Amino acid sequence: MTSNGVRVLQVSADRSSRGILFSGTAAAKRQEAYARAIGELFVISFSRVRDGASERVFGTLRIIPTNSYSRFLYILDAYRKARHLPKPDVVSAQDPFETGLAGWLLARHFGVPLHVQIHTDLFSPSYARLSIVHRLRVLVARFVLRRAARIRTVSDRIKQSLIHELHIPAERVSVLPIYVDIESLRNAPTDSALAVTFAAYRTKLLVVSRLEPEKHVALALRALRESAPPSTCLIIVGSGSEQKSLMRLAETLGIAESVFFEGAVEAAPYYRIADLVLVTSRFEGYGLVIIEALASGVPVLSTDVGIAHEAGAIIASEAFFGQELGKWFSDGPRSVELRNYPYEHFDAYVNAYAADLIKCARGLS
Repeated sequence: MTSNGVRVLQVSADRSSRGILFSGTAAAKRQEAYARAIGELFVISFSRVRDGASERVFGTLRIIPTNSYSRFLYILDAYRKARHLPKPDVVSAQDPFETGLAGWLLARHFGVPLHVQIHTDLFSPSYARLSIVHRLRVLVARFVLRRAARIRTVSDRIKQSLIHELHIPAERVSVLPIYVDIESLRNAPTDSALAVTFAAYRTKLLVVSRLEPEKHVALALRALRESAPPSTCLIIVGSGSEQKSLMRLAETLGIAESVFFEGAVEAAPYYRIADLVLVTSRFEGYGLVIIEALASGVPVLSTDVGIAHEAGAIIASEAFFGQELGKWFSDGPRSVELRNYPYEHFDAYVNAYAADLIKCARGLS
């Protein structure tokens, strides 16, 4: 990767302990790679004072937390901190919502193009139905996206929704899927202790998901009850607000002894022992778990979300999810290959990402 001499100002909302605010994380290392490929990268990241984040500089990368006292001050604090930075060639927002508004204000302030990224299927009816906050975010996104010079999406599904809903010209929208380290998944060793733990079950179904309403993990429990033969278990990797209600549902359905809640642990070892991965989301922008599972050689039964169809998952509607699970038990497939994944290695992804920003900065289509 070589520097292209472009200065980018990015607005981010990644506050997680594995996010860009903290040294040594995968997210922080990606930002360092972006900076090397782009030229200079300034990142204003929404954060709270209690996060304990501080400004950091790594070569041509500078990460600046807002350290806000309230989430309602994120946009104001981002604007206040960024407006005194050197003039960028382009402003990039991580999403078309709160960071999108901050990015639009900063792009206007500096008089430069606005680049917006979209990682979720915001025009799915299920997205807006989730909460009043989501409905407001859709309104904000409509405003921001119409003012973007270029938009990066993670799937063709989102690109087509932008063309249909907002009449955005196709040449202004790029599809750059999220990077997944395919080779490490394919070559991951089997955890012998984990294999022994679940050895009593002939078939192991796996869910890797946040346990939140939009992930609809209850659908997997009901499908297990409806269609799975004896000696089948369901392993759930992830945590969230719905865990207790899902545990109660498992009890109610009479399948609690076959359902295992493993918590928020590393998913890769579970792919090695799984026979089928279930994806039950109501909407997804991409579907990282789908890519990880298929890359590991594990079939995926998924609702029609994100990149499921393009990548090679078995597609099932919510109404017939249990029925499709039954078909898989009788007909398979038992092994699969990942389809339509565009990156051979990490540098290919970074270069594609940098090229998209450079096109926006230079007014290219």
